[in-house]
Amino acid sequence: MEQWSLYLIRCNSGQLYTGITTDVDRRFAEHQQGKGAKFLRGKGPLELVFTALIGDRSDALKMEIRVKKLRRSEKEALIQRGAMT
Repeated sequence: MEQWSLYLIRCNSGQLYTGITTDVDRRFAEHQQGKGAKFLRGKGPLELVFTALIGDRSDALKMEIRVKKLRRSEKEALIQRGAMT
């Protein structure tokens, strides 16, 4: 079974992007190359600020939805509390 991770990326404007993947390094590289989410295109340099191993895809999707609903201040607190895994 594949292990899924949740990640947060900070854009040059300070905006935070939340996503899930099975390979954070590969996905972050895709975002940096302008591939993947349209939200991040042209908003570099990008900074990977948080990663967390979640488990299966279903749990990762649920966690992604929960994080996307958080206020910016709550996301910043999550980044401060959470170590990159």
